[in-house]
Amino acid sequence: MLKEELCHDLIRAALSRGGDYCDVFFESKTPLSISLEDGNIERFLTGNDTGAGIRVISRDRSCYAYTNELTSGALLEAAKGLSLAVKGREPKDITINLVRSKPAIDFQILKPPASVKAEEKTDLVKRADSAARAQGEKIRQVSVGYNDYIQRVMIVNSEGLLCEDERVQCFFTVTVVASDGGVIQSAYESAGGFTGFELFDSIDVEDVAVKAAKRALSMLKADRIHGGRMPVVISSEAGGTMIHEAVGHGLEADLTGQGLSVYAGKLGQRVASDAVTVIDDGTMPGKRGSFRFDDEGTHSGRNVLVENGILVKYMNDRLWAMKDGVTPTGNGRRESYKYRPIPRMTNTFLASGTDKAEDAVKGIKEGLFVKKMGGGQVNTVSGDFVFDVQEGYLIKDGCVEELVRGATLCGNGPEVLKSIDFISGDLGFAIGTCGKDGQGVPVTDALPTIRIPEIVVGGASR
Repeated sequence: MLKEELCHDLIRAALSRGGDYCDVFFESKTPLSISLEDGNIERFLTGNDTGAGIRVISRDRSCYAYTNELTSGALLEAAKGLSLAVKGREPKDITINLVRSKPAIDFQILKPPASVKAEEKTDLVKRADSAARAQGEKIRQVSVGYNDYIQRVMIVNSEGLLCEDERVQCFFTVTVVASDGGVIQSAYESAGGFTGFELFDSIDVEDVAVKAAKRALSMLKADRIHGGRMPVVISSEAGGTMIHEAVGHGLEADLTGQGLSVYAGKLGQRVASDAVTVIDDGTMPGKRGSFRFDDEGTHSGRNVLVENGILVKYMNDRLWAMKDGVTPTGNGRRESYKYRPIPRMTNTFLASGTDKAEDAVKGIKEGLFVKKMGGGQVNTVSGDFVFDVQEGYLIKDGCVEELVRGATLCGNGPEVLKSIDFISGDLGFAIGTCGKDGQGVPVTDALPTIRIPEIVVGGASR
């Protein structure tokens, strides 16, 4: 960690030509990554990445500099160089009295990854590979990845805040490719979160691998779906990709503030049906998007974004909170010290309802049941989205029937939110790494079983 006296000097130097605010972000990260391809360990990487970033906010604009040379001379040079970019009023008082911030929540790590031998971690990926390949000769390729890291951060700012945090993550993935004749299908499963190696006390890596392999194999026999407008039921098992992409990104304050979101200027307005409540919560134990403090030193929080259909809050960082005259929500995040913080999601989900999941398909003459979502993309300005369906089934006369492949969901976020007419009491989580502005951060998203009365399903022409 940096010495407090040095942090004082850096902030004074960065604000020496003016500016409204300054912060220093120090990070020391120790990652480990193991990847297996075609039965062989292709990569085993570990090391340490340590550095610091300094930011100045002046008149609603931010300037940022970073370095991995942590001598006082190099850091002060970065701070002085940053001050040259600032065109603000002269500082009145840059005396800083630091007060250490205590976390409002805590996360217990039972088995720190560093305490586990490398051989035990390597054994996980080998066992998963063997389990997937044992599902049959049509399995052509298996990729398995294990990742963990310990990230220690320190944040000091010109308002006197000082906080420290330690984030621990474990992440495990299996991707399987199966083929039969000219048909090739792939499937993907993952597990992980803000957790130590105890993650593998609660999951069986062979089960994760077999689940991916069986999905890839079953998709080989599936017929292509015929596209059209139809009712769609999305299972809680599918994860919350739709909420993350079609809703979550559009509620980040940098996009709304620049007019790049369909939800811009709609605070207090109805954007969804009465049954819809959308929440972003960085305090959830064990979830991949959780932390004690965000990357600006703001306590993580539970933020209700849409409440009973009414848009009540955007997710912001300190810069956009200053611009909008509101309190930071704890969503200022960055990939590392090499990046400035920006508004990002944490664990985002559509809140559970009271309907029973098994009733979702009742009354549907013909539709699609989505059990597993794939990737997707959204135009935040218009709200239009497209998502791949990794595993989907036809619904006929109120029953879930044969498996289909090649389905996509095409729609508009606000229109879908307003049309949802069924929300179950279950809630299924999925994990991932969210990309934005060239940065990736760990996130979780979740969805209960929902029903959309009508949406465009892409597929084969009839």
